[in-house]
Amino acid sequence: MSYECVIGLEVHVELNTKSKIFCSCSTQFGGAPNTHVCPVCLGLPGALPVLNKEVVASAIKAGLALNCAITENGRQDRKNYFYPDLPKAYQISQSDLPIALGGFLNIETSKGLKKVGITRVHIEEDAGKLIHEKTGGTLIDYNRGGVPLIEIVSEPDMRSAEEVKAYLQKLRATMLYLGISSCKMNEGAFRCDVNLSVRKVGSQTLGTRTEMKNLNSFAFIMKAIESEKARQIAILEGGGVIDQETRRWDALKNQSFSMRSKEDAHDYRYFPDPDLKPIVIKTEEIQAIKSAMPQLPEDYRQLFLERYGIKGDVSEQLVKDKAIADYFSEGANMTKSPEIFANLLIMEVSKFIESGSENVMIPIEHKYFAELVNLVSETKINLGIAKKVLSAMWLVSKSPLTILDEKGWWPIVDREVLLGLGREILKKTPQIASDYRSGKKQALGAFMGQLMKATEGKADPTISEEIFVSQLVDEF
Repeated sequence: MSYECVIGLEVHVELNTKSKIFCSCSTQFGGAPNTHVCPVCLGLPGALPVLNKEVVASAIKAGLALNCAITENGRQDRKNYFYPDLPKAYQISQSDLPIALGGFLNIETSKGLKKVGITRVHIEEDAGKLIHEKTGGTLIDYNRGGVPLIEIVSEPDMRSAEEVKAYLQKLRATMLYLGISSCKMNEGAFRCDVNLSVRKVGSQTLGTRTEMKNLNSFAFIMKAIESEKARQIAILEGGGVIDQETRRWDALKNQSFSMRSKEDAHDYRYFPDPDLKPIVIKTEEIQAIKSAMPQLPEDYRQLFLERYGIKGDVSEQLVKDKAIADYFSEGANMTKSPEIFANLLIMEVSKFIESGSENVMIPIEHKYFAELVNLVSETKINLGIAKKVLSAMWLVSKSPLTILDEKGWWPIVDREVLLGLGREILKKTPQIASDYRSGKKQALGAFMGQLMKATEGKADPTISEEIFVSQLVDEF
């Protein structure tokens, strides 16, 4: 029997405001433990919170970017639970009147375009951090406590790890384009909880879900989803029942472990926080924020598709990093092949820059990059040579023509030279020709691999393949 996943995500995005959500303590990452704290974020008796206005503005931007309706009269609520990193024994969050409701985000996968529903965007405070020592003790660093978060809750619209990755990459890019978060996953600034259940294909009934907490790596998220899917299917196939629970992913053991039974909303005993005023957002404030919104990944994707004919999946890769999207947007009309330009940016330039880095500069002048693209599109050089030239151009601002001359990287197109090299290869390994004659087409790949190695990638592939098929195979 075939099963499918039903997946919804709760994504926590730490906002990059200078101060915390309810006090003036610094939000800077990496300070000495318990130095960015005060009576408010430590939850000491008598300390009163004051809402940071920038947090609301950032949440509105996120809501608008995700096509949500903004709640003009909202409030903050107390979410009650006890955990050592939550000194008040409650978290200030939002329940039924969040900042934004009912949006969507378009994603692109191998199956095409898909719309993922956004249930809500709400603001809340982050908790502290537990540090478990090898000796068995546990320390608590409250620096992170009170750092402002937005939580973005999706509908259970995703059906695979591939869709989850596409959604998270697009969502992360959107937050980066907005400039409201660093989204540094290694610092916990962008992390998610995965709610997953399985059901038989064709069924409309939702299965019992589990939640895997605080995943902050795309690789871990993909592995965790596949593992949990397999675990739940195995239980159901064995006649068992899935427990609604919260689980922890162990990256070293590549499996999840039960932490506790999964709470429902009523277990948190939400009630309006009596120390905080209602959040009143005026229509003109929403309009002012909307009019100042930057171009977003979806805007770029549509532009690249309509103006340059870049396919959806390629456009989606381009817009993951704003530096690359901007560079393509500024240079595509200078090239004879925007498609080759896009592929070189995705496959090569992305290697040189850290994804999501701020103030990234691509040091290659657009005119030089366009020259390189045109050389490939006119088949004057192959992609292998183009990649080498691109690496050299990253280090020094020179024309690709100059680099090709200086390095001696122009492709070998002389048939007699290529014939001679091909004969030397087949003298050493005549089995290649024999294999090709017997129908093993992969023998051509073996020949080309050796020829490219012998010429440092400079052999013209089209001429070399034609020589091998039409002449060399018959000689050996």
